Amino acid sequence: MRLMFDEIRKNKIKSWILIFIFVVIIANLGAAIGFIYGSLALGIIFSIGISLLYISFSYFSGDKAILRTAGAKEVTKKEYPHLFHLIDGLSVSAGLPKPKAYVIEDSALNAFATGRDPEHASITVTTGLLKKLNRQELEGVVAHEMSHIKNYDVRFMMLVVMLAGVITLLSDFMLRSFFYSGKGRNSDSKKGKAFGVLILVAVVFAVLSPIIGELIRLSVSRKREFLADANAAVLTRYPPGLANALKKIAKDPDPLVDKANKATAHLFISTPFRKKHGISNLFLTHPPIEERIKRLEEM
Repeated sequence: MRLMFDEIRKNKIKSWILIFIFVVIIANLGAAIGFIYGSLALGIIFSIGISLLYISFSYFSGDKAILRTAGAKEVTKKEYPHLFHLIDGLSVSAGLPKPKAYVIEDSALNAFATGRDPEHASITVTTGLLKKLNRQELEGVVAHEMSHIKNYDVRFMMLVVMLAGVITLLSDFMLRSFFYSGKGRNSDSKKGKAFGVLILVAVVFAVLSPIIGELIRLSVSRKREFLADANAAVLTRYPPGLANALKKIAKDPDPLVDKANKATAHLFISTPFRKKHGISNLFLTHPPIEERIKRLEEM
């Protein structure tokens, strides 16, 4: 239990550190944009202003957009009584407000949680998961998602996605600005060479920034899956429940969630895409499911 509370505290500290790192990147992108238009300060103010507007909108309505994109439908206790009973019981055990329940009509076995805080959270499961898991296995999955809510992972990961999105947006704007403005620049050779060097630096920075942001997002996501598994085992007091659920998920012949995309993939309990190999493994949103099962079985 102490591990859980320590992680909540660490998550909040890491959130501020992460915000600082992203703000530095965004400010540098803004400075580059400002250079193009003749005012570094104006560029920085522009980039931070756009970022604040984007993040504010996403913070308060991002979870609704995610649910809508995933094709999730809010359900009633009458429709899925066993799901509601599990959410009720586990929310009491975890000391959390009861999350809303959503279902995706999809044969794939998967689930995810979202929301900006425990008071505005929801848990979504696929119909395939409800049909193929027994009560103990489903309890393990719901407890895993409940742990993400309790640990503030849902807020943290939503924040990372928003900041990574801002960096991609500003990087694209900066590249376009450089290419369009380059034609009308002073033909002075020294200024031309300096401008050429800045274009090269800007291109490299614009290409690398979204990739760095994406790798940070993915590495953070992987670490949180292990912790949510451990916390779920503590919450249910039955590690085999989640372990057996993950075994069924791993054997799912069609793990593809039809409406999942790269922006929401990290939210799911298991990658919602078909398995890939090679360099694409670097960009996986989840640790190997076999390793997760092994850790649960050793508890």
